[in-house]
Amino acid sequence: MANQRAGNQTANTPDLSETELREMKVDDLRERARDEGVSGASSLRKEELVKAISEQHRKGRGGVSAKGSPNGSAAGEGDDAGGPGDAGPDGGRVRKGPDTSKSLKYSQEVRSPDDEPERSGRSLVTTSHEVIRQWAEARGGRPATVEGTEHGDHLGVLRFDFGDATPKLRPVTWEEWFATFDDRRLNFIYQEERSDGRQSTFFRLENPEREDA
Repeated sequence: MANQRAGNQTANTPDLSETELREMKVDDLRERARDEGVSGASSLRKEELVKAISEQHRKGRGGVSAKGSPNGSAAGEGDDAGGPGDAGPDGGRVRKGPDTSKSLKYSQEVRSPDDEPERSGRSLVTTSHEVIRQWAEARGGRPATVEGTEHGDHLGVLRFDFGDATPKLRPVTWEEWFATFDDRRLNFIYQEERSDGRQSTFFRLENPEREDA
């Protein structure tokens, strides 16, 4: 017991103190949780984060995730790219370039689902897979591409199928969608709500170097 760090209530984790975890800010805890491979970190409260980090740290990659499923997957979710906790290669940050548009410059940057719009109708921008996926699925959207716009084996124009019988949309996996999104260095410009408070499905994909989205 003399060698155990004070406040460490998790067995088999002598290098991890729950007391120290509780002293961390929530944002820092979520970052630590993602590093440990905890799923759904953005939706967890502080004490849940502490427990999830401890559990995941103890069990390693083969452990139980924050949602209680093996191998770090949230319940009901597969290993498809863009799942909970996936901020993307740029951590949700805006991609910039010499031809960054005015609309991009005046949009509010969002890096996680916890970031709230400053007001209804506010133009938002992100590169976070987690934010984009949650936004689309909350509106019944599924990843898709426009048929006839492909470039060899590469996907063409990226879109979402909101179930309104839009012609020429071909369904793709989230993994394919996000791989193309990142390869083209796109930004996701969107709205959560219209100015009247109604849910918005507006979005636009833009490359700061003017590559066709």
